[in-house]
Amino acid sequence: MTPSALFDAAGTEHRPTGDGVRIVSLVPSITELLFDLGLDGALVGRTAFCVHPADRIKSVRSVGGTKQVNFEKLRRAAPTHVIVNIDETPRDLAEEIAGMGITVVVTHPIEVRDNIALYRLIGGLFGREAEAEALVSRFEDTYAEVQRAAEALPDRRVLYLIWKEPWMTVSADTYIARMLALIRWTTVGHDPDVRYPAIELSDAVLDGTDLVLFSSEPFPFTDRHIADFAEAFPGHAAKAHLIDAQMTSWYGSRAIAGLGYLGALATAWS
Repeated sequence: MTPSALFDAAGTEHRPTGDGVRIVSLVPSITELLFDLGLDGALVGRTAFCVHPADRIKSVRSVGGTKQVNFEKLRRAAPTHVIVNIDETPRDLAEEIAGMGITVVVTHPIEVRDNIALYRLIGGLFGREAEAEALVSRFEDTYAEVQRAAEALPDRRVLYLIWKEPWMTVSADTYIARMLALIRWTTVGHDPDVRYPAIELSDAVLDGTDLVLFSSEPFPFTDRHIADFAEAFPGHAAKAHLIDAQMTSWYGSRAIAGLGYLGALATAWS
């Protein structure tokens, strides 16, 4: 291994690129990170779910979704690299892209501090080392602030809902659960065999929770769902809150803002 070697989440070794790099991102949070690293000039494709930065994203053409790609659009984009994620990108899709002779870069942050390696992987691969280190510094400062603040916070048990019909939550081995754990929120409904398990809402389950969090994605929960929950479970109505899922589940540069967001919520809802 040389000092310039870079390894992605699949253990694949990559070398820093030179001129002419063309990137397609199939991961919304990575798309935002590419902009924040100053790589928007090399970004030639994204998904329809890549919505940040809102004032600049429309300049990059969509090639489909996170799980299904329009291969004709992908070919026209002529990428040298496609960035995918283990949770979001089906393995057969990633393999099909690699079979086209395109370099596939696999990401998979689980621990919140995995963002540091992510910044350095993308920055090192595409010649943005200085910009990546600036993000690392900002992340470290914010992370330390949240850790200090968490020392004064109470332990809470939270049910974090990501879907309905069926109701679904997050297990402890997910990035979301690790984010919440930083502010001493333990997720309810863990299943060691399923990262995003179904769960039955009942008074028995809710009796063991302090907060019920309705996330904004992938299911777009709204105030109407909070009202429906309050009607169905009036004894637990005060526990229900909407939460911005981009702040809890998007890694990359948004994780820095997400840490501050969670710290503020923990103080407000303690």
